[in-house]
Amino acid sequence: KNRKCCGREAPLAAQSSAMVSLHLVPRLIALLLLLPGRIRSSSPVFNSLLSDLQGDPELEERCRDLLRDFGRRYESYVKCAVPSARPVRICENCHIQFEMLRVVYNNISSDQGDPENCRDSLLRADRLMLVYMLFQNLEVKECPDWALSRGPPECLSGDGLSNITLRYMAKLNQSLSCFESQKNNHSELCRVCRADYKDLNEFYSIMEKNQTLCIDIEDSMNATRRLWSKDFNCSFPREETVPVIAVSSFMLFLPIIFYLSSFLHSEQKKRRLIHRE
Repeated sequence: KNRKCCGREAPLAAQSSAMVSLHLVPRLIALLLLLPGRIRSSSPVFNSLLSDLQGDPELEERCRDLLRDFGRRYESYVKCAVPSARPVRICENCHIQFEMLRVVYNNISSDQGDPENCRDSLLRADRLMLVYMLFQNLEVKECPDWALSRGPPECLSGDGLSNITLRYMAKLNQSLSCFESQKNNHSELCRVCRADYKDLNEFYSIMEKNQTLCIDIEDSMNATRRLWSKDFNCSFPREETVPVIAVSSFMLFLPIIFYLSSFLHSEQKKRRLIHRE
């Protein structure tokens, strides 16, 4: 009985072990690509796994080269994106790294060579589709300049900031410098910094009306408005409220004027009737 039992369990254990190994292969590939070089070179376990994976007969050398290049570009982009998360500066700081990553991804997705198709091998060979998912999740749609079909420059122009973005940043820095110089006296801050903040706010409204803004500019303006209204408790009266108040006041007193004129008119009629009698 013991022999039969052991004989049955051994194949089951081997099958389950093989299934686990196959399930972990895509994740191991991703880890080997993204781990720093010193860990890959110093660990015998990772070196052994890497040597096994490099001998994969299903992946040709040029496809492995594309995969390694994608891993390097991916790592470079993430190193830029994480420090630029707060305050949001990802559109301004990381567009070069993303463009380099996109070039490699486009090389993979457009590869249809014979006999080996790297696009199918790297993007569609398994259910995980790790390379595809990594790229899709990293693309920041709030950066209009990163779109494949670029229209007029929003935040960027070529490899640098556009002229309108530079003007906005200059006005933003001027307002923030004023806030910093008066931060211990909020009542004076509202008075002294009103002109700078008004200029910044009006310039942002023009930008917002004429084009789609990148998330960097939107986030910086929202943060500045929170400082002005919430932290410093400053108000910014708008000129268009004056005619609104005037019209509202007129409509409020209109019924009073109507009833008063009706009362005076009726009193006058009564007097005429009494006088005739």
